[in-house]
Order: sequence, then structure tokens, then C-alpha cells
Amino acid sequence: MDHKRGCYNVQSANQQKSHQPVVNVLVKWKIQWLTLNRLLSFCAVVSLYSRFQIGDNMLNWVLILGCSTGHGGATAKRLAKDGYGIIGFHFDRSEVRREAEALRDEIAELNGGRVHFWNTNAAAIETMDKYVPKINTITGGKPVKLLLHSIAFGTTMNLLGEKHVTRKQMDMTIHVMGTSLLYWTQKLHDAKLLGRGSRVMGFTSEGNYVAMEGYGPVSVAKVAMEAILRQIGWELGRFGITANAIQAGVTPTRALTKISDRWEDWVERTKYRNPMGRTTTPEDVANVVSLLLRPEADFINCSTIYCDGGEHRSGKIY
Repeated sequence: MDHKRGCYNVQSANQQKSHQPVVNVLVKWKIQWLTLNRLLSFCAVVSLYSRFQIGDNMLNWVLILGCSTGHGGATAKRLAKDGYGIIGFHFDRSEVRREAEALRDEIAELNGGRVHFWNTNAAAIETMDKYVPKINTITGGKPVKLLLHSIAFGTTMNLLGEKHVTRKQMDMTIHVMGTSLLYWTQKLHDAKLLGRGSRVMGFTSEGNYVAMEGYGPVSVAKVAMEAILRQIGWELGRFGITANAIQAGVTPTRALTKISDRWEDWVERTKYRNPMGRTTTPEDVANVVSLLLRPEADFINCSTIYCDGGEHRSGKIY
């Protein structure tokens, strides 16, 4: 009996030993399956969160003044990808108008057709009075998430050149590129189209504190806009409405070509000067706007946000 039992135990041990590789494989597969299952569950949660974020954005509209090209156009496209409805103003003819129409169609594909573009002078008080009620209808009376000033139209010349800048040119530039933002804010706020969580933003540049060729009138307008944004943020902060300026670096856009005939030299010098070895892109700026619309940015107010790769801090000499 003992001998048989001993034989039986040896055989059993040998059987267990022969089955061990199979057991190891099964255990390994089980661990991998559990890991994969957990990974898929995590991805599902992330996807659900992303859809929730985009779904929440789908309830919101943004208003962009100057939406056809450059920073404004890139921002319109980026925010459409984020799920926002886009309301945009541009004032273009011929080729640029066709570009705006193509952008509108592209945005419609990105956000399910929630886009309204109007080709008219957004800086005119009459335009504000005419379209604020239409914006109210589009949003269903809900405040817009963002009012963004991106109008790049003004007089580009020296103040005391061979031909002096005129009062009419100065007044037009300061209004179109600066104070028009104030009047839009007033009218939207009066119509209750700015509310808790709304943002007011405008694009500025290094020319707000650095003197440069051909930039005099625009520089004055940018300084005025920055002051307006600070004051808006200070006055409306108690309602949960914030206002900030975004200072982009030198960006090769159509607007840059209007400032100086030497704009290509500016671009090359900027690449040398910029710590990151390149110029700013409209997409860089659009990404910053997208970030500032997140709830985590609710407490950023009355500030100038730099989006230039450190360009404004660079001490490199040309």
C-alpha cells in the first residue's frame, strides 16, 4: 500500500509538473486580459469625459470679430473642433471673402453646421445694434462663452513721416482696433449676453510697448485695447466675467505684410531672436484661447497672456 501510494504520489507530482507550463500560460493570459480590460475601461472613461466636455461646449456659442483669416480664423476653426458654435464677423472682398466662405463651410462640417458668418463692418455701432438681437436669437438668450476681438484693420505708417498721420486715420485705427471692443462689450452685457463664465479677449502685440517702423497708430490702438480689457475685467469680475489680452509673437499673416515692406526681414530676425527658433503661428494663439475657455482658467483676469515662445523676453541682438 505504501509502495503503491508512493508510486501514485510520484506520478501525481510528475503530472503537475508537466501541466505547469500550461498553467503559467493561462495565468499570464488572465493577467493580460485583466490589464487590457482595465485599460479599455479607463479609455472609455476618458472618452466619456471628452464627450461630456464637447457636449457641454455644444451648448455654448463664441463671437469672433475678425474671423476670416489669421488668428481669428484659426481660433474659429479650433473652437469649432472643441464643439462651440461660431458666430463671426469679417469685412472682406473678392479672394479673402472666398477664403472666409470656405472657412465657414469647413467649420460647419466640424461642429454640425452651428456657424454664422456676416460680411460687414463689425466696428460700426449700427452693426452692433443690428446684430446683437440676432445673436440673442441664435443663442436662445444664453450668454456667449467668448467675445474675441481679432480685427486687424488700421493705418500703418509713422506718426511724423514725410506725410503725417491725420486725426481721421488715428481716430479710425483706435476705434476699429481698440475701442470697438468696449462698445461690443457694453451692448452684449446690456442684452444679458455676457454672464458667469463668459470671457472677453483681444489680441495685442509687442508693438504695445516697443516703437517700430510703420506701427504708430496701431500701437496706440493696442494700448487702448489692453487698458479697456483690464477695466472690463475689473468691473465685470464680480459677475464671473473675465477679460484678458493675448500677446502673440511675430506671425507671418496677411496683416503683417501690411505693416512694412520689410516684413520678410522681420520674420527671419524673429526666428533668430526667438528662444524656440521659429515665429508664432495662428494655431499657437488659437490653442491659448481654447485653454483660457476651460473652467480651470476662471480665475485668470485683467492680464496679458504671452504666446510667443519667449520672444518678448529674448535679449538677442540682431
